Amino acid sequence: WEYLKKKNKDHHYTDVHGLPCIEKIVASVDETPEAISTKISGTIPEWISGNFLRNGPGKFEIGNNKFNHWFDGMALLHQFKIAGGHVTYKSRFLGSDCYMANSENSRIVVSEFGTVAMPDPCKNFFQRFLSRFELPKASDNDNVSFVTYKGDYYVSTETNFMHKVDPETLETKEKVDWSKFIAVNGATAHPHTDPDGTTYNMGNSYSAKGAIYNIIRVPPTKTTPENPEETLEGATVVCSIPSVDKARPSYYHSFAMSENYVVFIEQPIKMDLLKIVTGKLRGKGISDGVYWDPKLETIFHLINKQTGKLYSVKYHAKALSTFHQINAWEEDGFLVMDLCAADDGKAINNYMVQNMRKSGEALDEVYNTMCRVFPRRFVLPLNVDMETPCGQNLNTRPDSAATATKTAKDKVFCTHEDLHDEELHKYGGLEFPQINYAKYNTKRYRYFYGCGFRHLVGDTLIKMDLQGKRMKNICIRRSMLTFTLLRFKVWEHPGLYPSEPVFVPLPGATEEDEGVIMSVVITPNKDKSTFLLVLDAKTFKELGRAEVPVNIPYGFHGTFNSTMTHRRLLSEKN
Repeated sequence: WEYLKKKNKDHHYTDVHGLPCIEKIVASVDETPEAISTKISGTIPEWISGNFLRNGPGKFEIGNNKFNHWFDGMALLHQFKIAGGHVTYKSRFLGSDCYMANSENSRIVVSEFGTVAMPDPCKNFFQRFLSRFELPKASDNDNVSFVTYKGDYYVSTETNFMHKVDPETLETKEKVDWSKFIAVNGATAHPHTDPDGTTYNMGNSYSAKGAIYNIIRVPPTKTTPENPEETLEGATVVCSIPSVDKARPSYYHSFAMSENYVVFIEQPIKMDLLKIVTGKLRGKGISDGVYWDPKLETIFHLINKQTGKLYSVKYHAKALSTFHQINAWEEDGFLVMDLCAADDGKAINNYMVQNMRKSGEALDEVYNTMCRVFPRRFVLPLNVDMETPCGQNLNTRPDSAATATKTAKDKVFCTHEDLHDEELHKYGGLEFPQINYAKYNTKRYRYFYGCGFRHLVGDTLIKMDLQGKRMKNICIRRSMLTFTLLRFKVWEHPGLYPSEPVFVPLPGATEEDEGVIMSVVITPNKDKSTFLLVLDAKTFKELGRAEVPVNIPYGFHGTFNSTMTHRRLLSEKN
């Protein structure tokens, strides 16, 4: 009780002590443009054939200038080429305009999320003063993820710029500007893809009428197949949604998608547009204009993918923050949406480089003041109309503790159910969720994978089994408490920090978890010993690792680019 009182007073969410220093996780490294061999321990299954691609920041200083935020570091692309049980490694810095300009000038020329560009020392005082009144220019530092459109690979961040890259050489091929094709000022680094290859994304646009959220659709194939230069031709805006607050739209990192709907989550992480556009004048980064408003509710907007029509009913929930959704599907008149969420949205501004380089009590303080993220499920009834009664729970799904209550003509208030039990608290919650996307995205599924966060970055890998989910009621002093019981498996080793787990299916697999999990494991307290980890996805036992003789910073997202051809697969089956 005393700890809870202190927690509420000082906004402490945990009481962890003695966290190890991980400052080398955000240390600049050199690129390795030529493939080098790795040291194999255990066995890398021979059926794995392709490139495991990763993206993330790799350079945190330019000359004497330092980036302030983890998200600001220059994009470093990684490739683990896997074939015949062997693995090679290479990396390249993205050849973005900002990387080139920064390198040529030996200073930070382009502002990033948490860092303001340095004035040109060659200009006189008056010129430098006037430069502070210039509007901030969007960065093309695409350091978040690898994505695909029309079969081509791109690296992406959250501005209007992407870069097409060669997954074999990691060479930067072309800079692509979303705003040249549709009226948006940016797009997320987490698009969703339908089975036919049609890709959906979201991006904001701004006008005198305020901020607008846009649902984007990109066709599955090139309009001119013989034209390798084609990029986003044919992209369209399916639906536009006005921001509730015109001058303070919500920040979003991703969105959810089911078979027939895109679900946009308007959360109380807000962007003060006036602060952002005047940031250079005030000497502040974009991050200074991003804030958490717990007084606001979260709103789920449903958009029909076929018609582009925005569903008139709005689903509300208490204030929550979410960066990554797990899956969503429709069943029996409901849309079931699973996501990783927290009750506080201030963590985005805690990931300053100086915080990640702290040690001792200062590091513990940063961690303990960050709200933990856990997997949750919302159940949204799809058949709400004028006849639907108010004041009663519309969620009739068995074994579901989530609620959905109509409170007005076009409003349903929802509460979530936990997709975890108390045991997951020991692992610091779960983030970077992944599923067997190719076969189970937008479908009912059983397994998801993620990182446990007992530190500022992932320090365990976790496999969650939803089939084991069952509700248990316990009566305490005449009050009925409901607990969710789930099964999960964990991979952990002290001092090792695994990145986002990526599921790679066994060719011809018939079971959902038949395949492997890949993760790049960082070793900040051991020099040049980062490794690619391969786990059996079913048992979660380690199969093998490929140790890389270079240092690699902790990255964000990745994907597996299979080079297994259909003809080769058939011959191996026979």
